[in-house]
Amino acid sequence: MSIRYFSAPGRVEIGGNHTDHQHGRVLAAAVELIVTAAVTPNGTDFVRLHNKLFDTKEIDLKALEIQPEEYGTSAALVRGVAAWFVKHGYPIGGFDADISSNVPVGSGLSSSAAFEVLIGNVFKGLFGADISCIELALAGQFAENVYFGKPCGLMDQAASSFGGLNVIDFKDPGKTVVTPVVAELPGYSLCVVDTGGSHADLTPEYAAIPLEMKAVAAHFGKEYLRELEPAECYSSIRNLRYLGDRAILRAIHFFGDNERVLQQAAALERGDTAAFLQLVIESGRSSMAFLQNVFSTAIPQEQGVTVALAISEKILAGTGAWRVHGGGFAGTILSFVPDELKKEYNQQMQNVFGKGSCNFLNIRQKGGGEV
Repeated sequence: MSIRYFSAPGRVEIGGNHTDHQHGRVLAAAVELIVTAAVTPNGTDFVRLHNKLFDTKEIDLKALEIQPEEYGTSAALVRGVAAWFVKHGYPIGGFDADISSNVPVGSGLSSSAAFEVLIGNVFKGLFGADISCIELALAGQFAENVYFGKPCGLMDQAASSFGGLNVIDFKDPGKTVVTPVVAELPGYSLCVVDTGGSHADLTPEYAAIPLEMKAVAAHFGKEYLRELEPAECYSSIRNLRYLGDRAILRAIHFFGDNERVLQQAAALERGDTAAFLQLVIESGRSSMAFLQNVFSTAIPQEQGVTVALAISEKILAGTGAWRVHGGGFAGTILSFVPDELKKEYNQQMQNVFGKGSCNFLNIRQKGGGEV
């Protein structure tokens, strides 16, 4: 039986930090770092994964209930995606897959989302599921939330599934609106700096953000901040303080970054590089001051992300842009570096964070699918 090949890309978040789980907007792009699979259907009810990073894993598709011992594993993600497919009436079946990836694990480039989108596309391609890109993203989010045990919004999976650079509006997640953005930044390179901190033990930090944002929304009888008018929140700050001031600040960040996404996209479309870069900086400052996701309060002595931001500001002030990337607390920052400063920026970052820490990336137009 012939081997078939599938892939799905990692992603970068350019605008809208922690807005997706509140049904907000993001500006996100797929990048040319991918998870790939060489796949053969095996005619059984088992998925067998082979990867040099882990022993062969076998997932029984006849047992799609949650397996607590699998939390945090690739097997949980496969089982979760399969369960979503079955729940929504899509066909699945067994296959053998050799998995490879150049998306760094724990680096904030969404290796898990790329893997989920990859598995969804394998089920789709091998067994004829008539399923859309957004449904594939929803299947991945379900797997990560329910089976893997990590709360997340839908941005990572949607960016991987669709490919390209897009404004993604999650106001109605069942009818997510994806708007491609045509952008050129001549003379600039997109860079993600890996500070070496892992996301592995930070689930409680991530979980606190949507919980606190939803607490603010609940004060007004809403479920998500997107349902609330910003002015209503601002006029009620005194009455909200019983929730804790951090919850209020995180809501303020949401309202600001949700609007900045549209402003960033508009600046890119009209070719206003200076305005776009300034908006990236503003987003980063909002994340640092209001969202407060640049280091873990459990280990305040470890602030690699903040150090990377400080170095970036020293090198790029007045010429480029920098901000925390993705979930935050550890991991990566994103920057836009003028071509004439790439060598200096790369050297400075590698001097601090090690060889290979500075990654200049290109946007990948193709999302997840068969190669």
